[in-house]
Amino acid sequence: MAGVSDFERPIRLAIVDDDPLVRAGLRILVGGSPDIEVVAEAGDGAQAVTVAGAHWPDVMLMDIRMPEVDGLVATRRIRGRPGAPQVIVLTTFDADEYVLEALRGGASGFLLKDTPPREILAAVRSVASGAASLSPTVIRRLIDHVADPEAGTRRARARGRLAVLTDREREVALLVGHGRSNAEIGAGLRMSLPTVKGHVSRLLTKLDLNNRVQIALLVHDAELI
Repeated sequence: MAGVSDFERPIRLAIVDDDPLVRAGLRILVGGSPDIEVVAEAGDGAQAVTVAGAHWPDVMLMDIRMPEVDGLVATRRIRGRPGAPQVIVLTTFDADEYVLEALRGGASGFLLKDTPPREILAAVRSVASGAASLSPTVIRRLIDHVADPEAGTRRARARGRLAVLTDREREVALLVGHGRSNAEIGAGLRMSLPTVKGHVSRLLTKLDLNNRVQIALLVHDAELI
């Protein structure tokens, strides 16, 4: 079936938003997709952390502005745990600080709530498979954020971290920074898909990161692309 994920079972999804109508709308949206199953909901960040541990979703759709514990804090707490679900931040707020903080906190995607329904479902499938899902607006922000006043400090720190990589690992990291998929990296570097996956896994371990979006951010911080 076109557009269905590669999972052998439905993708387990948790919806986190303080607005019950938004949660209901997202549940209805997902209801028409046989490959995605809503397994839990939460109305704030504290509940989201609990839900992540109790229901083991594969993906969480996370609002930012919520009472008590916001979505940015919740994302950091959730992604800091072993076996954590992927997180897509879905919000009405696209300020630079929200985008970058969410991605640095471990989110694999950042979408605005006016994103077409089909693209939201595609994002869920994408991050469930280990890829990233960023809107064009977010990609532009990743490119532009290196021009801020702290860019020099971040550049030096990022280059120092990347210095531990082998030449081949560095090549893979640069292509991840360009947004290339594993298949595209393999074709460009003439490597098998398992070899590419192995390199990406080693990158995450060596750099102490938890997803490929953070690899891309580090490469952008280093101003290598």
